[in-house]
Amino acid sequence: MRIDVITLFPEFIQAAMAVGVVGRAQQRGLLDVQVWNPRDYATDNHRSVDGRVCGGGRGMVMKIDPLC
Repeated sequence: MRIDVITLFPEFIQAAMAVGVVGRAQQRGLLDVQVWNPRDYATDNHRSVDGRVCGGGRGMVMKIDPLC
């Protein structure tokens, strides 16, 4: 089974997936976890992956360009 994870903190996810039941499944070849950092695909100078919410309000929204 393959699981893809999109995260801004790939090192954290990889460390967490290396232990416990998930870690043993990966060692046995039963599970393949791929971790993707959207910053690797950002095209601007600051490698930004989020933007302000349209219409105001709190929080940020992921940009579609790095995810495509």
